Amino acid sequence: MIRHRELDRILPALSDMGVFTMVVTSAVIAIPAHWMKIPRLRVAVSVDGLPEHHDPRRKPATYERILKNVAGRSINVHWVITRPMLERASYLEEYVAFWNSRSEVDHIWVSLYSPQMNEESPERLSAEDREFVARTLPPLRHRYAKLQMPEGMAQAFVKPPTSPKDCLFSKMSVNYSADLRTRVEPCVFGGNPDCSQCGCSISSALHWVREVKLAGPLKVGHLVQSALSVGSTMSKLRTELRPPNRWQAGAHFSDETSPLVQIQAQVPKEI
Repeated sequence: MIRHRELDRILPALSDMGVFTMVVTSAVIAIPAHWMKIPRLRVAVSVDGLPEHHDPRRKPATYERILKNVAGRSINVHWVITRPMLERASYLEEYVAFWNSRSEVDHIWVSLYSPQMNEESPERLSAEDREFVARTLPPLRHRYAKLQMPEGMAQAFVKPPTSPKDCLFSKMSVNYSADLRTRVEPCVFGGNPDCSQCGCSISSALHWVREVKLAGPLKVGHLVQSALSVGSTMSKLRTELRPPNRWQAGAHFSDETSPLVQIQAQVPKEI
């Protein structure tokens, strides 16, 4: 875990370099007010459902605590939809309406729960659930301007990338664990994710955007693939760099029997 005092040193330095940075937090402690003045910095708060679902899962980062700790700040909200949330037809709009009304919120981002291979859990969405979300959310953005859910991105939830090799986000990112040394493969989820049921908001957005036409048959994906090819060639010339395992022929990742790591940490006192 990177503490606030360390981020106070790192974030301004990244901004001075022209780097755009996002800090994702549960808002279990207050977001420093001075962060709002740092250029090219966004703060995203994970709020997974309405209090009935979020609070038991995220405690002590409950709604009451979040609202207190984001007061007077400017944030984005990130929401992971799980199957229990779809038991009430109005749930999706209730969530969007609540956070759209909050003055602290600039944008609302949505992901779907992304399971591991062969996972059977209450959170995993069915194909019908994913289609329901894809039908329901895009029209809501016309009434709730802060919701970021274009039609193309919603359709990518229904037909996500088939594998890490088909996922632009996996290709364009290198992920590390909290020790900043250990690679997380094959994507940010680690383990053996079921790509056929991926609900990552960034992966879905890029999967949609890559099909956008620029001129004639030229698509965004063509330009991205060209850039990746150049980057891969340069990486091979720099022998000190170790390319991600997922870019290597015959790469093998954790099988479905590999246990997931659970991290327990003390919640720091409020500052």
